[in-house]
Amino acid sequence: MSENKNFLVPIAFLGLIFFSCGFALGINSLLVPVLQESLSVPSAGAYLLIGATFIPFLIFGYPAGQLIKLIGYKRSMAVAFLMFAISFGIFIFSAKQESFVLFLVASFCCGTANAFLQTAINPYITILGPIDSAAKRISIMGICNKLAWPISPLFITLVAGEHFTISQLDKPFYIIIAVFLGLGVMSLMAPLPEVKAAGEDEGEASTSAEDAHVSQYANSKTSIFQFPHLMLGALAIFFYVGAETIALATLIDYAKALGLDNANNYSWITPLCISVGYVSGVVLIPKYLSQTRALQICTMIAIVGTLCVVLLPGTLSVFSIGIIAVGCSLMWPAFWPLSMQDLGKFTKSGSSVLTMGLIGGAVVTLLFGVLKDNFGPQNAYWICLPCFLYIAFFAFKGHKLR
Repeated sequence: MSENKNFLVPIAFLGLIFFSCGFALGINSLLVPVLQESLSVPSAGAYLLIGATFIPFLIFGYPAGQLIKLIGYKRSMAVAFLMFAISFGIFIFSAKQESFVLFLVASFCCGTANAFLQTAINPYITILGPIDSAAKRISIMGICNKLAWPISPLFITLVAGEHFTISQLDKPFYIIIAVFLGLGVMSLMAPLPEVKAAGEDEGEASTSAEDAHVSQYANSKTSIFQFPHLMLGALAIFFYVGAETIALATLIDYAKALGLDNANNYSWITPLCISVGYVSGVVLIPKYLSQTRALQICTMIAIVGTLCVVLLPGTLSVFSIGIIAVGCSLMWPAFWPLSMQDLGKFTKSGSSVLTMGLIGGAVVTLLFGVLKDNFGPQNAYWICLPCFLYIAFFAFKGHKLR
């Protein structure tokens, strides 16, 4: 794979795109408690809102990959931003009608836009440079993404007022629509180079030993499902996204359930902690720490954090969610390069499979809501433990299987 030396501008623009993804998803952390209060929706129903955001990853993961093959990365990004703008228009209509069903439809549409965007930007940043430093680049993107999560509730509160009702969401959402349309236009104009993974270009002779090796391995396969490390990586993403979404999106609701004062003030814990992990990845990977070792260490941290959340009392339990966030930080940056390695001509199809793994954000969070209703908010966090135990298997063994 030829390496472009001037990555500063593409990485800066991609950071803006990752920020916008985090901003869109962060709105759910505000909508869940608001809908519970305004529409008297139970926890399982409210967390279905988050589930509706992730269901499209399973449905549209493969079509998104095919769209990238057809029109390229940049145009696919522009299409995704147009979808985002339409989705927030549906959110406005849902708020005026005060309809929970329409909110679910809007979340589904927003998730569809996110599925198309994630399918484009994650493989792009992975192959925009050497594969052994991919986790470092994705860590930079992760900082942009996760810092946006708490900003979106603050932005909506600032524009709509501190004690707003769902019928007052139109003004901030109109602003968001304008921003996403602008980002769509910028995607078409941005100086993003066309990139390909090692061994991906079947029409050209291999220019390096790496390309030749990957091409030979990939060409021996007839289906994307013949790459065991990719399939196991997609399942790891399934469990990771579910557990991470719980850590990021349930903290305010959990603090309120425990009766803590000023619950909204706790929203900074997980984005800050996960950003600390990302900064560590930027500094340490690959010079001092391989992305594989980083994944192994973070998995152990997440397991310890889960046990602290379910076993410690009150405020300590809430702050322990930050430990889970630190553990989650370098998982996503490691999953992509480890799972996409050696895919060659199947790279774009492989990114679709990994994107489909994000359906875990729907399944696991819905189960979390059911557990919360039946066993209490603290015990619901036990669901994170089996998620991280599987990720430990992938970190130590699964990614090596060929």
